[in-house]
Amino acid sequence: MSLPMTLRHSMPTSGRRLRKIAPGLALSALIGGLAVILGRAEHAIFGAEWLEPLVLAILLGAVLRTIWTPPAVFGAGIAFSAKTVLEIAVVMLGASVSAQALMSIGPGMLLAIVALVALAVPGAFLLGRLMGLPWRMALLIACGNGICGNSAIAAVAPVIDADGDDVTAAIAFTAVLGVFVVLAMPLIGNLAGLEAVQYGVLSGLTVYAVPQVLAAAAPMGAAAIQIGTLVKLVRVLMLGPVTVVLSIVAARAGDGARASGGRRGVMPPLFIFGFLAMLFLRSAGLVPEFALQPISHAAGALTVIAMAALGLGVDARAVMAAGPRVIATVVLSLVLLVALALLLIAAV
Repeated sequence: MSLPMTLRHSMPTSGRRLRKIAPGLALSALIGGLAVILGRAEHAIFGAEWLEPLVLAILLGAVLRTIWTPPAVFGAGIAFSAKTVLEIAVVMLGASVSAQALMSIGPGMLLAIVALVALAVPGAFLLGRLMGLPWRMALLIACGNGICGNSAIAAVAPVIDADGDDVTAAIAFTAVLGVFVVLAMPLIGNLAGLEAVQYGVLSGLTVYAVPQVLAAAAPMGAAAIQIGTLVKLVRVLMLGPVTVVLSIVAARAGDGARASGGRRGVMPPLFIFGFLAMLFLRSAGLVPEFALQPISHAAGALTVIAMAALGLGVDARAVMAAGPRVIATVVLSLVLLVALALLLIAAV
């Protein structure tokens, strides 16, 4: 028996919204879950996750999109997963570092990390523009290179209204180079004659993802791993101020408006304030210690789901067309990053 007309119209908007996004959200979560399973299988077979679940999710989504176009019923949920789910994950990342952890590395190293990001992001952006990349693509690569790889690309994308194709191309090529960095880092450290602590700092300043820092720093022992992880977490924290600045720059850019109506003034997105609020709560001791690991795992899971959704919206032909210029930009940006890191280590 159908519900009376008045009762149907009185149903909460949230319930209708949930039913609308459920198919696409479930599809994105399914692909994300498969990516996690493949990542664990990869670790069991090879002893390491050379391709993180985040990267596997976007690749799986892109492959599925290439061989099958999702019906319209999936559209709202895929869009929700690629934007709102991702923004929730970024907010949760704010709990990853506290003010106390920041101060424990000393003011000199803290300034060095800020200086590295302040130099590497604009430098990589200029390289991208010199290579003829659109400004959004150049910014994605610059932030991924200078801050925290795929996570930074994913977080910056909604701030600058980046296309899914640009996000996928930037993540794909940065992920491949990120694996190379992990393998090459011990050689770079030996050639530079770095001690364990210095090598840990180098790893934290240059390697893209936190798990990759652990792998890169491991050859130099526990001290390198500890300092490398802490430096990397502080570098991740720079995502907050960088995204605030970029949101203002993007809003004022001459070509920043979309056909759908453009950006809303210069107000940074609300999820950036959420990120900073989580940082404050963690620093004030208002986030219980037992909740930190679940929050971290939840942020990782939501990011994987969002990446699967981005993959589902990818045009593989557009990604391949951007290949040579993107590869050149990513490689040159990495060279710049390593050079700046070595100079800062020598100066501190």
